Amino acid sequence: MGRTKADFVIETVRYHPRGEIDWVRGYERRGEAFSDVVILMRSELIERLKKGKKVFAGKRLPQMGSAFELSKAVRLKQVNGNVVIVTDNTSASNDCLEGVPVI
Repeated sequence: MGRTKADFVIETVRYHPRGEIDWVRGYERRGEAFSDVVILMRSELIERLKKGKKVFAGKRLPQMGSAFELSKAVRLKQVNGNVVIVTDNTSASNDCLEGVPVI
């Protein structure tokens, strides 16, 4: 079985006081390599997920370039007509990136 190909890896998250994601910090795939740190606002993250991009929670391995330790996939979920961003196997009814450090 091959390695999972992530298009974006979320390293940390910042929540708005309302409980929604304000922004995430992570790394974006650019060909076979990954970018330096990228900040995505909630709306940009939603657009990428709607386009079918593979987004994961995870962390970059020290001194390993484009190597990451991936944890859970991130997906969109409909709750009472609203779109929320959650990690797999999360039953949250609002934005919740389980296991991702909050800053």
